[in-house]
Amino acid sequence: MNYAEMKSKIAAGQGFIAALDQSGGSTPKALKGYGVEEGAWGSDEEMFGLIHEMRCRIIRSGAFSGEKVLGAILFERTMNGDVDGTPVPTALIEQGVVPFLKIDQGLEAEADGVQLMKPIVGLDALLTHAKSLGVFGTKERSVINSASRSGIAAVVAQQFELAMQVLAHGLMPIIEPEVNIKSETRSECDAILLDELTKALDALPQGTQVMLKLSLPLQPGLFAQLTAHPAVLRVVALSGGYSRGDAVIELAKNHGIIASFSRALLEDLRHHMDDHEFDAALGTAIHEIHHGSTVKVSV
Repeated sequence: MNYAEMKSKIAAGQGFIAALDQSGGSTPKALKGYGVEEGAWGSDEEMFGLIHEMRCRIIRSGAFSGEKVLGAILFERTMNGDVDGTPVPTALIEQGVVPFLKIDQGLEAEADGVQLMKPIVGLDALLTHAKSLGVFGTKERSVINSASRSGIAAVVAQQFELAMQVLAHGLMPIIEPEVNIKSETRSECDAILLDELTKALDALPQGTQVMLKLSLPLQPGLFAQLTAHPAVLRVVALSGGYSRGDAVIELAKNHGIIASFSRALLEDLRHHMDDHEFDAALGTAIHEIHHGSTVKVSV
């Protein structure tokens, strides 16, 4: 797939984007969910080796193909690794899966109800390298914890500034201002975020497009206008702490939005499974998430 083919697939494909981008502090939690307890590794290198092998097992699986999985978001180490001697982005593209790269390097401490992204060290070089490996786009995450108009506006401004830098490198940014689904002011957060995103999208140069990765809104259908905005290539949803069953139910209520799930995709996978068990569990997860992304319900 070339860039135009990848863009077409992401824009109109009937499927979802897998988030395989656990990194740093989230890796031990991801490994624990996979059945690998802390103490099973003696160094960060061994820890990252274990998570890389889990991701390779997913990519190798016959259940994981471009038929239902449109794209996959990678951690930088995963992007730079290989699957049985083939660079990971190439292995994905050969299976019809569009590669993305997580580029944020963590969050600042909460201030004004939000957590902005930390400065991203060496970003231009990273984006150039990712492009050279065939990566299509990036993903960058902030967090919104309470309904502060100024805080949410700051999150959106930072996200769109970064998006323009990503676009300048010929890559497609996935803007991810995650609303904490446990927030006591979640509904207000959703409404303010919708307003701020709409203003930022309206201000983009004509012909410019970005992607959005959003928490599923408390009010189903709230983000419908974003899915129809000419500056939006696609809107995807994070599972945000929901179980897969609950995430799929909420996803199906939101027309025009597809999944970009991480924990909800991986929750039934265990390292001790044989290949048949592993492929069956992954296949079930992919089927359910694909169904919620493509078969919508009225509410």
